[in-house]
Amino acid sequence: MDHAAETIPNLRPEARVMPDLPVHPVPLVRATSETVKGFGILIDHPDAQKVEIVRWPAQGWRQVEPGTGDQGGTTEGPFTFRWKGSVLRARNDAVDDHYVLGWSRQPSLAREDEANAPREEWLMWRANYHPDGGQLFFPLTPGPFVTTLALPGDDITPESFVGFWFDGGQGLYIHPGIWHEALCPVVDSLDCFGRQGRVHARIGADFPKEFGCYLSTPLTRDAVRERL
Repeated sequence: MDHAAETIPNLRPEARVMPDLPVHPVPLVRATSETVKGFGILIDHPDAQKVEIVRWPAQGWRQVEPGTGDQGGTTEGPFTFRWKGSVLRARNDAVDDHYVLGWSRQPSLAREDEANAPREEWLMWRANYHPDGGQLFFPLTPGPFVTTLALPGDDITPESFVGFWFDGGQGLYIHPGIWHEALCPVVDSLDCFGRQGRVHARIGADFPKEFGCYLSTPLTRDAVRERL
């Protein structure tokens, strides 16, 4: 493979270059120990859950020797989320990167230079997973937030995703391989502590390109179900 020819995905697309598309409504369920089972674990403290690190896979019939292949450790730091008008931006200091996570309305109407206003939905344009390790998010500031997740497997569809509502206070640990796009505050901003595998392999899906739509996760409390 010609690695020089590989294209690094643009994780900060300007709204003006993104198309207006149909939206796929994502069911929103209250995050409890039962509803997040399989996706991850609710946590009451950043150190309540150790980040799982996946051993490097063997390339043939010879096995990776015990005690090797999982020594990369973790990285951690602030993970901040900010609504700028109708654009959701985030920064993950643990991996020194920043992102546009989506919009609260169709991209042609999304603007950063407008006053923040109540938002009814989060239009998500991509998701990713980390095959090398889990990831932990713990809120440091008050306020409800949502996250949108899917179980492991590359053959996802928009129907694979579920939204989870958090009232604030508790954090979330997701297992390796869980599809996600971090968090979305219901309020204007959210500061979190983040911890994840240091290798930080990322496998992504672009919803406009693959499915011709955006995922729409509700941001209103009255949309929350108690169970799926």
